[in-house]
Amino acid sequence: MAEARDVVRIPDAKVALSTASVYPESTATAFEIAARLGYDGVEVMVWTDPVSQDIEALRRLSDYHRIPVLAVHAPCLLITQRVWSTDPWTKLQRARAAAEKLGASTVVVHPPFRWQRQYARDFVEGIWRMADETDVRFAVENMYPWRYRDREMLAYAPDWDVTKEDYRHFTIDLSHASTSRTDTLAMVERMGDRLGHVHLADGRGSAKDEHLVPGRGDQPCAEVLEGLARSGFDGHVVIEVNTRRAMSSAEREADLAEALAFTRLHLASASSPSSLSTPSSLRVPRR
Repeated sequence: MAEARDVVRIPDAKVALSTASVYPESTATAFEIAARLGYDGVEVMVWTDPVSQDIEALRRLSDYHRIPVLAVHAPCLLITQRVWSTDPWTKLQRARAAAEKLGASTVVVHPPFRWQRQYARDFVEGIWRMADETDVRFAVENMYPWRYRDREMLAYAPDWDVTKEDYRHFTIDLSHASTSRTDTLAMVERMGDRLGHVHLADGRGSAKDEHLVPGRGDQPCAEVLEGLARSGFDGHVVIEVNTRRAMSSAEREADLAEALAFTRLHLASASSPSSLSTPSSLRVPRR
């Protein structure tokens, strides 16, 4: 009979594959790979791929591969400034509608670019207002300052460090934390019970947003996952890694299988009831 300390506790958190993780392959390919490797679902990055913008096409992919859409990433990137409108609030409204129709629980959104002055001025209040109108979580994601050589540009407003503002839910992206050279565990602590979504990737503190496979950089990926497991985190953990340098589809798939195995391993915490106390930096109560 197993002793209490040997009991493995698996949290309710589901592990999803971001469709961005298969780039330059397609959104459709992401659904296929997620199903084949055993992911619990996908997060759809809405971007220039027409399928990512088409709710009915996404529904058909979800049904065909029997893989749910767990989250929708609103088109907030520089390359998606004209996707779903040039008005940022319209983009968020369409992302919410997509999430509701696809059964996704979360919309991931970046803070505004600094040059989007009116949007940035109203952003915090506007996100609260939109969150009050739906059961879908608007989880605002931490970003980073842009760096070139010895120069730094603050590209996001109100701030790239989203914990400085009052949002209902946060997304923590470990690669972004690495690029901003932030103490990731301290950021998790500041997010506290408002941490609702995780973008899991690694980094080495480069000025470029690396999105390495977890375990290949110096971010505390394992510690974050183990802490979430101990705390009973019930949000989603999304693998969002860069596989552009993969020499073949097989190599890309191997990277995504490795990322999934790493995540599942560290989400399974072997702990006795007496050792279930979680450091405050990783205490994320079930909501």
